[in-house]
Amino acid sequence: MILPIVAYGSPVLRKKCDDIDANYDQLNTLIDDMWETMYNSNGVGLAAPQINKPIRLFVVDSLQIIENLEEDEINEFPGDEGFKGVFINASIQSLEGDSWKYNEGCLSIPKIREDVIREQIVRIEFFDEHFEKHTKTFSGITARVILHEYDHIEGVLFIDHIKPLKRKLLQGKLLDITKGKIKVDYRMVFPK
Repeated sequence: MILPIVAYGSPVLRKKCDDIDANYDQLNTLIDDMWETMYNSNGVGLAAPQINKPIRLFVVDSLQIIENLEEDEINEFPGDEGFKGVFINASIQSLEGDSWKYNEGCLSIPKIREDVIREQIVRIEFFDEHFEKHTKTFSGITARVILHEYDHIEGVLFIDHIKPLKRKLLQGKLLDITKGKIKVDYRMVFPK
């Protein structure tokens, strides 16, 4: 089932989310719905708070980005083959590599894209959808998508990473999103 995306200004997007266990009610259905919702809205990642669930769960599919890169762009991300997976109760173990800038957007903050500086490599511990524990290292675009979604379960948004002046210049657009004065191709719910 395609779920509505929670818009900027909703309190759930600023909440540090709670861990869950394997007995979380309807977990497999929720994960399936998150995949369907993410693909329906042309996203490459989706975190549970974006569908109004304050839990430490997100899905990522960076394969579609990697597959669509031009050959010269692929060389910018050596070793990044893309990744599709579920992250439950994720915890960053380390951040490494040079910081680099990339233009990011967010389904909860539609029609706004900004350059965000993030580390190149992330080592992260998480459970998959079968509650098997993993510790993996990701780099390049995949690391960036994971870090973006990880921010969501920590109550952080990509606009928190941009300079204050730039954020101030976005206030009008952000207010319009909060008030529902935006047109998108997917269902959204706006703060009351």
